Amino acid sequence: MSGVAILGAGELGGAIAHALASRGRVRTITLVDDAAGVAAGKALDIQQAGPIDRVDVHVGAATDLLSAAGASVIVLADAVGSGEWKDDRGLALVDRLVRAGSAAAFVFAGPNQTTLMRTASRELGVAGDRMVGTAASAVVGTVRALVGLEVGGGGTGVSVTVGGRPPTFVVAWSSATISGSLVTDRVPAHRLLAVAQSLRRFWPPSARAIAAPTTRIVEALVGGSRDLHQAMTILDGEFGSRGGVGMMPLSIGPGRVLARVMPSLSPQERTEIENRIGD
Repeated sequence: MSGVAILGAGELGGAIAHALASRGRVRTITLVDDAAGVAAGKALDIQQAGPIDRVDVHVGAATDLLSAAGASVIVLADAVGSGEWKDDRGLALVDRLVRAGSAAAFVFAGPNQTTLMRTASRELGVAGDRMVGTAASAVVGTVRALVGLEVGGGGTGVSVTVGGRPPTFVVAWSSATISGSLVTDRVPAHRLLAVAQSLRRFWPPSARAIAAPTTRIVEALVGGSRDLHQAMTILDGEFGSRGGVGMMPLSIGPGRVLARVMPSLSPQERTEIENRIGD
């Protein structure tokens, strides 16, 4: 199959499929799950909503996991009944797809797949630029919303970089802005500290929160993007880690990560991120 394959028709997989289809920027989406009835039912529901949403995306279902090997982008989500693809079970799945000749980019959308990304790189030799982790990307939206509340508005005008690795994150307040103004000029330091410390309470994010940034990253992997996307990536010397996994702004093109973009950080923020990432 071409297009996007989402492995798992659970809550997360269904949310990603619905969000991706509603934007109408990919041609085909296939929900792949052993629970054929559930996958087919969700695919049909999403497909029927197409004329209402005025989008023309083909959404189908499949039961054979290896059928995803021909997709342009493969999203690892959550299987019905057995949950998130992770640990040895997730590694075996990635191994099967690689052995089947898949040249797809892998999107790890589950909140517990950081170790899986690292192991797939180290043990299976999957290139780091073919893998992106998106659950942590939802934290950026959380920070924007919380900062917006601090100034009595929404988070749409907030620009901020979040680094580290789940479940601990570092917010780069030194370069964060609200509509062009420094956040540090508008929000007291103790309130920014409270926002940063509260992020643990929002982990793991909901399926819907993860689906939003995952959709944009999948679209970038399909057709490219001029925007930077904050997501988990295999590090190549950044923050003193080679082969580790950490969150960074990424330039993404068709099928791969084009570049990891080092954000503007204070010396303290950089040290905190290095300590959180480790190896």
